[in-house]
Amino acid sequence: MLKSMTGFGSAEQKVNDKTFLVEIKSLNGKQFELQMRLPALLRPYEFEIRNMLQEQLVRGSIDCIITIKQNGAAKPVVINTELIKAYYQQINELAGQLDIDTNSVLSALLRLPEVVTPATDVLSKDEFEEFAKVLRTAIGHINQHRSEEGAVLEKDLYKRIDNINAQEEAIVSLEPNRIKRIREEIQQLLTSYVGMENYDSNRLEQELIYYMEKIDIHEEQVRLKQHCDYFRSLLANGDESKGKKLSFILQEIGREINTTGSKAYDADIQRCVVIMKDELEKAKEQVLNVL
Repeated sequence: MLKSMTGFGSAEQKVNDKTFLVEIKSLNGKQFELQMRLPALLRPYEFEIRNMLQEQLVRGSIDCIITIKQNGAAKPVVINTELIKAYYQQINELAGQLDIDTNSVLSALLRLPEVVTPATDVLSKDEFEEFAKVLRTAIGHINQHRSEEGAVLEKDLYKRIDNINAQEEAIVSLEPNRIKRIREEIQQLLTSYVGMENYDSNRLEQELIYYMEKIDIHEEQVRLKQHCDYFRSLLANGDESKGKKLSFILQEIGREINTTGSKAYDADIQRCVVIMKDELEKAKEQVLNVL
């Protein structure tokens, strides 16, 4: 069963006075590439969160957004009293010089930089365990989406390989006539330009055998069929991450198709090669999305 690298998953859960929201989006990528936005409460657990995502998602360009909402209670803050005293002392001295009343200065002091700051609390271990459940749920949802996308990819890849195999079988059936036609054309050319009585038929036979060996495509067709069979077997096995292997096999299939085309010297076989190349390119595009 194939898995796509493309998917989306989310999960939301209320735990005590907090609501955890996790959203994960995945696109195709050569390696595991993670962009993550964390609230301050989860900073100490960033390494653990990254490990969980990498172990479960394996590969792709991942965008993970985590939000924590405080329910009911106001967000905790810290008032820096020492800083307020320092501000007030300077303001009081200046007010004395300018003869200004300082009775209502407190509200202004509270708005000055660094006087009131958010509390630096972090999640407790128990709260993080609850959050981890929400994260696993979101990962499960994105993996389900990836599996659904992978089923579509798998069906299409089977179709592309079947189409390549069909053209390979057509080439095998065309091969005997190709050899016969090339042989007859060479003999006709020699008869036209040299004359039948002016060349050694035994020597011609030797040269024809040498030439036919050079343009023989039987080995390429055997290897092409083997590569296609291996591609199918890899599609069918249970490994989740096999996009790179499938890509390597398609490269080998491409080599055999190209060599067949360069040796063909036959219009019908060249048409088969063109169709195979088209199917191969479509397969390569799909494999780019396979996990």
